Amino acid sequence: MRLGVLDVGSNTVHLLVVDAHPGACPLPAHSHKAELRLAQLLDDAGAIGPEGVDKLVGVIQEALQAAEDKGVEDLLPFATSAVREATNADDVLARVQAETGVDLQVLAGAEEARLTFLAARRWFGWSAGKLLVLDIGGGSLEVAYGMDEEPDAAVSLPLGAGRLTAGWLPGDPPDPESVRSLRRHVRAQIARTVGEFARFGTPDHVVATSKTFKQLARLAGAARSTEGLYVQRELKRESLEAWVPRLAGMTTAQRAELPGVSEGRANQLLAGALVAEGVMDLFGVESVEICPWALREGVILRRLDQMRSV
Repeated sequence: MRLGVLDVGSNTVHLLVVDAHPGACPLPAHSHKAELRLAQLLDDAGAIGPEGVDKLVGVIQEALQAAEDKGVEDLLPFATSAVREATNADDVLARVQAETGVDLQVLAGAEEARLTFLAARRWFGWSAGKLLVLDIGGGSLEVAYGMDEEPDAAVSLPLGAGRLTAGWLPGDPPDPESVRSLRRHVRAQIARTVGEFARFGTPDHVVATSKTFKQLARLAGAARSTEGLYVQRELKRESLEAWVPRLAGMTTAQRAELPGVSEGRANQLLAGALVAEGVMDLFGVESVEICPWALREGVILRRLDQMRSV
């Protein structure tokens, strides 16, 4: 069957269409994206303003048309941290349903981490052993660890690249003190969670998902996306530590000219790099392997599992 997953994230609204059936690898058939940056549309009270809701409704309507055009039989719509943490989330969800018919399911942070972990486990298989999975989104950082398809530990922290950029890094480029303050904040937040994972022992394999990690790996010399999903891509902490001060001294326009960095995400790449550096350092990780699958694939895999059990 043809499945569609509609991901209302902190940066983008992304419709991923796949051809799938239980027991088979989901094959991408179509991708439709719109950059909305909900995390940066929150007002001082933490609500998504009228303009932001209007844009969200319009983008979802466009995604629904694309899903119809591509013959999607089953649509799985969900929202992550930007909607989850908005003070007017219930009103936003009600309006989306009233105007588009879409019942957005809001994922809890820990569930987001578990679904991303499931996707990584299926991608790398049982031979990967104990997995540590890191994911940096626009609004949050997810960390999950385990031997099985359900992680033994899973946490979500409010350390997304878009959220931190909007709240901590004014200026272009940001002033050094702002960067230092954000670095301290990021590391203090991550350090609180390290003990929860340390009791499970050293992971056999550490993987990272998300656009932020992919772009950082590309900066450090990883293969281009055009070389395909099955090329191994890695990000070493040593390389990342060398890039952080360079990114801190660049303007958004200068970052956008770097290999693999999209214009729309250039402004938040420094914040993402500080989070990536912090989580790798505090968890004692020297390198991560980039996983092509992440949350959207995890949602699809969970749905396929449910179909098999019926």
